[in-house]
Amino acid sequence: MNLPIVQSTHGVTLAGGGPYTARDRRLARARAPVPVAADSGADRLLRLGVAPQAVIGDMDSISARARAEIPVERQHLVAEQVTTDFDKALRLIEAPLVLALGFAGARLDHGLAALSTLIARCERRCILIGPQDLAFAAPPRLELDLVPGEPLSLFPMAQVTGRSEGLEWPIAGLRFAPDGMIGTSNRVALRRVVLEFDRRGMLVILPRRRLDAAIRALLAIG
Repeated sequence: MNLPIVQSTHGVTLAGGGPYTARDRRLARARAPVPVAADSGADRLLRLGVAPQAVIGDMDSISARARAEIPVERQHLVAEQVTTDFDKALRLIEAPLVLALGFAGARLDHGLAALSTLIARCERRCILIGPQDLAFAAPPRLELDLVPGEPLSLFPMAQVTGRSEGLEWPIAGLRFAPDGMIGTSNRVALRRVVLEFDRRGMLVILPRRRLDAAIRALLAIG
């Protein structure tokens, strides 16, 4: 299945089955108003009073009650077991922006799988929102308006090199790798941060309060 299930000119809030709050849901939907669930993410959306416009996944964890409550035409079974429900949903959403809730924080293995999906589906503008931080796949060039003194972490999911402007510790000349040099706990030195990478494979991690800055930077990319 390759054709999009959800096509929207507005941002999509993609809900997983992990924990997040009503405040998190309001934060995301104010910026990405279209609600979509990955499998059991439908149950959590319903508990928060939101009816998903689509449910995508292998349907092995959504409750019978949620399936009965959601119109059958909104339920989209993707039966393969090779990829996660986050991957299934993200690859079948076509939207300018996806804000993902409920995929980080509950279980370490689920969180790692979600971070891997960000890189695997890096053609999608997707921001994974956690309890304190957010993460997204870095494009080849990124310009961010941030606050000096705040943390900015880079974590490589592959071998990556790059350059930076506006970071306390520049990254030029470093060879990043998941089993070698990583870039966590760097700090913003200037209000404008510029990052360039030679290939896809780098995660950018920011404080959650910089969500709007991340959204502006990703949407500015052609």
